[in-house]
Amino acid sequence: MRVRFAPSPTGFLHIGGARTFLFNWLYARQHKGEVVLRIDDTDLERSTDASLRTILEGLEWLELAWDEQHYQSQRRERHALAAEALLAKGAAYRDFTPASGPDDDKASDAPDGKRKAWLSNPGQRELSREESDRRAAAGEPFVLRFRTPHELDGGVAFKDLVYGKQFRKFADLEDFALVRSDGAPTYHLASCVDDVELRISHIIRGQDHLTNTFKHIQLFEALSGSHPQLGHLPLLLGPDGSKLSKRRHGPIVSVVNYRDAGFLPQAFINFMALLGWSPKGNQEVLSQQELEAKFDVSGILRTNAVVQFDETSADNWAPPKAVWLNGQHLRSMPVEQLMRYVKPELEKAGWWKPEFDGAEREKILATVDAIRSRYTLLSDFSLRAKAYFSDEFEIEDKAVENLNKEGARDGLRALADRLEALPQFNHDTVEEALRSLADERGVKPGLLINGARAALSGQSVGPSAFEVFELIGKDKTVARLRAV
Repeated sequence: MRVRFAPSPTGFLHIGGARTFLFNWLYARQHKGEVVLRIDDTDLERSTDASLRTILEGLEWLELAWDEQHYQSQRRERHALAAEALLAKGAAYRDFTPASGPDDDKASDAPDGKRKAWLSNPGQRELSREESDRRAAAGEPFVLRFRTPHELDGGVAFKDLVYGKQFRKFADLEDFALVRSDGAPTYHLASCVDDVELRISHIIRGQDHLTNTFKHIQLFEALSGSHPQLGHLPLLLGPDGSKLSKRRHGPIVSVVNYRDAGFLPQAFINFMALLGWSPKGNQEVLSQQELEAKFDVSGILRTNAVVQFDETSADNWAPPKAVWLNGQHLRSMPVEQLMRYVKPELEKAGWWKPEFDGAEREKILATVDAIRSRYTLLSDFSLRAKAYFSDEFEIEDKAVENLNKEGARDGLRALADRLEALPQFNHDTVEEALRSLADERGVKPGLLINGARAALSGQSVGPSAFEVFELIGKDKTVARLRAV
């Protein structure tokens, strides 16, 4: 099995494109197959290096490796040779229609029962080869078109991996362009030639390509005598029911935006997999290994999937399902694995220290393990956890209220003295000292517990308060209690 993902570098990597890559990747890996990344960059006017970079960045972030990489623009000679071969065998013909006529695949209507007049000058198809060669040799511009059969009762049939049996009459298929008048190959020619020569066995792509498939099957068979197995994925829709698109929905559908917002690649893969695919058993939180084991084309739905997000919110724009899944993965993955993603966040915030990779490694792991229970995004570590990695942090308003309760600050000053005198500083000894002090002062332990949490972490909620004491350490705990 050889599958391919063929993005065009004319913009960022779209969620729909990334999902197509994922489904191809899962299908191939499940069958011990190979994944080919082919950059379809033949549109030289619209293809940009910046777009290519963001596409590759998005794919690399997903951590799903491919086996081969090709650039379509480097295969122009192969496309030209294939076009010549199609012309030589009569599968294609030159159309010398003047430039004012159609140079594309658009149609005009015709009476029922007759083949539709797709060309402005149908006589082009009937030109003799000698006449065609003479006019081409004289420098007259032309478009090379595929010679679709004129059998009114015939057509193209295939079994789609997702949508099942498909059929379209030849009478409804135009003589589509293969080579433009400037000599550039069209998408149809370049894509099919590359699929044949790269030995692609299965093509899984968006449902919006289904109409192209009836053309491509004819072209595949003219090129090689057979065609790959084809499957089409349901479309992704925005909250308003419109097709999810770069033009309509903008950066909100860009994969790298999710990376930058603090999503884990494993969680985002999990989210995309559930857009138009349903695993047996309806399990929602799936690791990459589970996805590889469970993915089945038969589970791909035929109905379009809606991606819910809020375009009007700068802070809460992401799909709630994606955020929820990210929280599930963030809290359940091995902490050593999570540290691979937390470290860049702390480095970006300027809080990472060399000792975190050395003598304080175990302490940092314990800290991350303790505080992640209430986090959903990697960005939470840089937005909400400063007190655990730096001495310069602010105390949030709710936490200040706990400090301002009657007797809280005096109690914390006394607690600092008592903790400083402890020969052993751990969860149990700190708890015993705090509760004993509360009894002596005739106050509820919660007064000191909540006040200490505010002083140590700057927050009113978080891990177990006595766990926070241990994470911060004796010296810093005493200093922070006295500071408030």
